[in-house]
Amino acid sequence: MFSVELSPDAELDRAVRDDWDRLLAADLPSSGRNPAPSNRPHLTLAVRDRLDPSAFDGIADLLPITLELAGVVLLGHRDRYVLARHVVVSAPLLAIHRVVAEIAGRPEPRYSNTGIDRWTPHITLARGLTAPRLATAMRLMKAPNFVGQATGARIWDADARRVTTLR
Repeated sequence: MFSVELSPDAELDRAVRDDWDRLLAADLPSSGRNPAPSNRPHLTLAVRDRLDPSAFDGIADLLPITLELAGVVLLGHRDRYVLARHVVVSAPLLAIHRVVAEIAGRPEPRYSNTGIDRWTPHITLARGLTAPRLATAMRLMKAPNFVGQATGARIWDADARRVTTLR
């Protein structure tokens, strides 16, 4: 599995890591629990089973773009939830998403939520929260609007555990 991701600037990165740290301090699931150097706050633009990283070289030319975090968004699957910071939709963000989605091609059904006109921009804070743990996590979230920039782009190859930096 491959994902094409935008990386936030240092201030947005720190704001998300602060959320991760609050969850960790409460012994809740947190994306900050992963100690791998490749683990960092990111905005996923596309996920596909196969990608040619070299096809995305021009994406770096579209950066930087403004990113605004606003509140939280919940994504559910059965009895577990993903807690994420909502990223406000803007014309530049939709434009870069469209370019990436077109290069990536039609998503496989399980990744259809990263396709054009089906995408919910977000930065994940925690996965696998039960309803009671979600309630605790929500009490910890401050979630102020925060404006920064997407300054980097990368491709994550989950099978090889390798990052290809585009910018």
